[in-house]
Formats: sequence, C-alpha cells, structure tokens
Amino acid sequence: MDASLSSRSARLPIPWVTTVARLVLGGVLIAAGALKIGNPSDSVLAVKAYQLLPESVAIGVGYALPIVEIVVGVLLVVGLLTRVAAVIAALLMLAFVFGIGWAWANGLRIDCGCFGGGGQLGAGQEPAYLIDILRDFGLALLGVWTVRFPPGRFALDGALGLGGDSADDDLEDL
Repeated sequence: MDASLSSRSARLPIPWVTTVARLVLGGVLIAAGALKIGNPSDSVLAVKAYQLLPESVAIGVGYALPIVEIVVGVLLVVGLLTRVAAVIAALLMLAFVFGIGWAWANGLRIDCGCFGGGGQLGAGQEPAYLIDILRDFGLALLGVWTVRFPPGRFALDGALGLGGDSADDDLEDL
C-alpha cells in the first residue's frame, strides 16, 4: 500500500471525531447556559462564590456567562465560525478549571454552578472538585481538537466555504 494513501486513510475519521467533539462541547455549553439563563441571580451568586473577581466584575460575568455559553454552544453545534467558537469554548473551560482549582486550593466549599445553582454548599454537602476539574479539562481538550481540525462534518463553515481546513479535502485527495 502506498504510504501517502495509508496516511490519507488514517485521516478519514478525523472529520467525524471533530463533529462529535463539536457537538458534545456545544451541547454541554447550551445546556449549562440554558439552566442558568432563567435565574441570572443564581449565576451571579455562583461567580461571586469563587471570590476571584471584584464584585462589580463578578456581577457582570454572572449575567453574561449564560448568554456567552449559549451563543458559543449554538455556533459549535451548527458549525459556524467553528474555530473561533472552539477557541472561546476551550478558554472558558480552562477558566472554569482554574476557578474550581482556586476554590479547592483555598478551602472554599462551593457548588461550581456549572449547570445552574452555585454558591456555598449546605451542611453535609461535599464539593466534587476533582470530578468538575476532570470534566472541564476534558471539554477543553475537545475545544482544542476542534480548533486544530475544524469544522468536521455537517458544519455550516464547510457548506459556506469558511472551514479553512475542510474535512472533505481528505476525500478529494483519494
């Protein structure tokens, strides 16, 4: 078998992996934003609980975060501006990893507020910081993958010729 043909064949699954990464990351962001957007005061409370930002900034972030999550999630799901959306999503996830790590390192007992709620934990409740960090780091890796191999299958970027590294190039070379 020709080495270049073998190399091309090995790359064929990449657009499908990217599609799954894009859809999972986008779906998680949409769900997280949707669960927060109906009660923005809880989102503000969750951001304040981390004690990382000045109060005025925490309030702004708390109100804006659900909207950003939903917009970026929708862009990823439909595959529009895929690379930009994936960069923003990966940076968000890394910020969440940092924030949760900060809370853990500083002995804060808070709910991450990742999917609504948030703030101080009640008596008898324990934080799940390690699970939250691993989940968000994994999601950040999906964002990095999507930045590296955009846009995947069934993406508007590909249909509109905005994909840059079009996944269909692999098939055309065969």
